[in-house]
Amino acid sequence: MAKRGFEVYVFEALHEIGGVLKYGIPEFRLPNRIVDVEIENLRRMGVHFQTDTIVGKTISIADLKEKGFKGIFVGSGAGLPNFMGIPGENAINILSSNEYLTRINLMDAANPETDTPIIIGRKVLVIGGGNTAMDSCRTAKRLGADVTLVYRRSEAEMPARLEEVKHAKEEGIHFLTLHNPKEYKADEKGRVCAAVLDVMRLGEPDASGRRRPETTGETITVDCDQVIVAVGVSPNPLVPKSIKGLELGRKDTIVVNEQMQSSQPEIFAGGDIVRGGATVILAMGDGRRAAANMAERLTS
Repeated sequence: MAKRGFEVYVFEALHEIGGVLKYGIPEFRLPNRIVDVEIENLRRMGVHFQTDTIVGKTISIADLKEKGFKGIFVGSGAGLPNFMGIPGENAINILSSNEYLTRINLMDAANPETDTPIIIGRKVLVIGGGNTAMDSCRTAKRLGADVTLVYRRSEAEMPARLEEVKHAKEEGIHFLTLHNPKEYKADEKGRVCAAVLDVMRLGEPDASGRRRPETTGETITVDCDQVIVAVGVSPNPLVPKSIKGLELGRKDTIVVNEQMQSSQPEIFAGGDIVRGGATVILAMGDGRRAAANMAERLTS
């Protein structure tokens, strides 16, 4: 939009620009200096960045319209972590992958001298089989933990990219497939100390085409002092639910047409807030497509 001559403002909820590129993807996969170069290039093009601004809380879409904004692109991502809702999941040191990676990557929480240090796990379980689970495993490994990945299907069904699985194995991550948490045990201080895991088997394929995991009736108990839950994310409902009359899809995603335009003509959206959880590349494509169509709408 800046290249097309528009004055562009970015409203960011956190204190740093960069979104999931900064807080969700570890430094060893995407160095922050690369993201910073891209952000600085945007600043030089005249893009204004306003941090610590939560659209839907500190400012509304209606407020933005009153201030004269003619086109709005929502790219607020999928920042709402999913949990499993099993007994003991509220024990101390059971974290979502979102919180874990954000605190480590953005808040220097591995440093005990910081304002909000994290408890460093020594025997860590990571639950899930996607790319974020691999990032969590490899981050915990770098902090000195003995890390085991727990996944309810077999390795063949893992949604993580093959190279991510390969790298995790090369770094010494243990893979415990066909197991799924059933319950967590806590010590006298309320900290997680063990996980009871269902032993699984694969049944018939489900709607995704992958074979459905089923319990065998057997369980095992594994000692741990930290659990990172990486079983998926949902779009944060704050922005979409604050816009009256906006058509929403599954899990509060924003419904858009091929032009990335929502049910409200002046509002466009893209990335995980539309897709529910995908890749940086797809989000970038959505942004470019939305910009082209928004510019055409505003200049025609």
